[in-house]
Amino acid sequence: MSNYTYKRIFLVVMDSVGIGEAPDADQFNDKGSDTIGHIAEHMGGLNMPNLAKLGLSNIREIKGIPVQETPIAHYTKMQEASNGKDTMTGHWEIMGLYIEQPFRVFPDGFPEGLIAELEEKTGRKIIGNKPASGTEVLDELGEEHVKTGALIVYTSADSVLQIAAHEEIVPLDELYKICEFARKLTLAEKYMVGRVIARPFVGEPGAFTRTPNRHDYALKPFERTVMNELKDSGYDSISIGKISDIFDGEGITKSLRTKSNMDGMDKLNETLTMDFTGLSFLNLVDFDALFGHRRDPKGYGEALEEFDARLPEVLDQLKDNDLLIITADHGNDPVHPGTDHTREYVPLLVYNPKNNKGTELPIRETFADIGATIADNFKVTMPKHGTSFLEEIKETRK
Repeated sequence: MSNYTYKRIFLVVMDSVGIGEAPDADQFNDKGSDTIGHIAEHMGGLNMPNLAKLGLSNIREIKGIPVQETPIAHYTKMQEASNGKDTMTGHWEIMGLYIEQPFRVFPDGFPEGLIAELEEKTGRKIIGNKPASGTEVLDELGEEHVKTGALIVYTSADSVLQIAAHEEIVPLDELYKICEFARKLTLAEKYMVGRVIARPFVGEPGAFTRTPNRHDYALKPFERTVMNELKDSGYDSISIGKISDIFDGEGITKSLRTKSNMDGMDKLNETLTMDFTGLSFLNLVDFDALFGHRRDPKGYGEALEEFDARLPEVLDQLKDNDLLIITADHGNDPVHPGTDHTREYVPLLVYNPKNNKGTELPIRETFADIGATIADNFKVTMPKHGTSFLEEIKETRK
């Protein structure tokens, strides 16, 4: 007799696909935010028959997505308990942590004191120091960097400090050492930066391109997560996309990099063919990075429909003792002011092919209920936060 109910759990995070303002949205200046609702309205309705079949509109009605009389997945929404609305906070909470001190974001650039320390330590001037797109900032400042050797520092709506440098101007070893110093510097409570990222590039003015030599210097989770418990108990813990970066490699047995949402779905299909016991954890970042932050509801809607169209491949490959969990990590309403994430509920859809009669689950008060359920399933040490819903989804399993 196996020591688990489900042999493989496939967890898919649709990065930033919120499903309506959270009860505390006003505390985050996010009153009225509704990522998927506003996208559906902008599109005149979303064509997502597979998520419809799972029960997405049973959570709350979404234009174009019919409510199902008998959805095939268990469904509800989850509220974030931690004090934040960024990617790391959302994912860490999903894996059982509670974040009290939020990571800082820098919509007006980094403090002068931090920039001065970087300049003094590196012997190089800093240019940029503002939120920017990684490609646009090279078009704007790349030529000045090549002429002067000044480092391009920029951020985004996430808690990140990014340092871009031409590989022929600042050798990779030097750029990495600079980022290591920046990582140590930004650990201070007054900065609380989630990640420092080296962004090397090559080329000539007007034709700069980023290279694959990017390197992330992330914070390690401050406590053990469910992924640590899985790995240390001999289970597989496979990360797809930026999951490995988010957890700084902690609790991961195999890492698969991705280039896009569709590449992420390809890698998910790859893990569906693998004989493993444990977790496959996928993040689909394009929703957030390419459409949410850029306030592009049309592009976002099309990306959602594109994702939905790939779901039959996944559903068809699931075995009777597999579990599929689809959720999100925060909102990023593309019609909301600014370019920041939004404090929203996130959807929760839980599907097992042997049980195709879904039920409505109680609204979850923390994302950590997912981690608790995974831990409960594999009988590993339970996280401090979260309540397992394993028994609730087993009740109707034949």
